[in-house]
Amino acid sequence: MFAHHGVFDFERERGQRFLIDVELAVDLAVAAAGDALERTVHYGELAEAVVAGVERDPVDLIETVAERVAEIALGFPGVVSTRVTVHKPEAPIDAVFADVAVTVVRSAGGDA
Repeated sequence: MFAHHGVFDFERERGQRFLIDVELAVDLAVAAAGDALERTVHYGELAEAVVAGVERDPVDLIETVAERVAEIALGFPGVVSTRVTVHKPEAPIDAVFADVAVTVVRSAGGDA
């Protein structure tokens, strides 16, 4: 998605591409046994919430973005824990690199 996070003014002015990976731990036994969509996470709604969360309120750090996304994911019923990786492939670094990324793992009861 496209957002305006970063330490430098030009990052916030121009914006840049971010890639977000979200993994969820959800008890799927009941949903799978009954083939019941309402007993699991609606992934389209989760994706929309993540996009809205990433696009709002620019911050300096991708760590802050990752924490924001983890909080969003844990807000969905049935989500026990989440692993969120925020990729910033076009980070303004004077070196050859493929990606800059940070990963956080959080659980409904606190840090994982």
